[in-house]
Amino acid sequence: MEQIGIRMARPSDAEAFAEIMSRPQVYYGTLQPPHTTPESWRKKLEGIDPRYDYVLVAEVDGKVVGNVWLQRYRNSRTLHTASLGIMVHDAWQGRGIGRALMAAAIDVADRWLNVLRVELEVFPDNERAIKLYESFGFVAEGRKRMAAFRDGQYVDTVVMGRIRP
Repeated sequence: MEQIGIRMARPSDAEAFAEIMSRPQVYYGTLQPPHTTPESWRKKLEGIDPRYDYVLVAEVDGKVVGNVWLQRYRNSRTLHTASLGIMVHDAWQGRGIGRALMAAAIDVADRWLNVLRVELEVFPDNERAIKLYESFGFVAEGRKRMAAFRDGQYVDTVVMGRIRP
């Protein structure tokens, strides 16, 4: 198995983020729009506020193959909560990249950022992702009906949350 390295994202990763989001299997499973540009990702990465955003990438042989974004809420009453988004290049799915990214993000949330609650949304047909999230203690908390537009139709999302043990 390949050695997976985890590190902080930087603006120079914008090209890799855009390439990952150009993959149909990736954007089909996320709430992100398809075919985002390196410029739009560079802007996002340059705009990271370290008080609220924590973005990690997974690398194999120097190639960025996935990322996870923890974003703390900015409201003073919800600072203990962060949302999580994750993307893994379709050629690297099923090879431990998502698990490595999740482990790193949860470790940072629990041990370094003092985040009590992490939440996310996932499509109900993304069974592989749901199993991964459940293995990290996430539980389904509800279903948002017709919450996203995907492939020409409105679809539901499942809200999942994890409370730090």
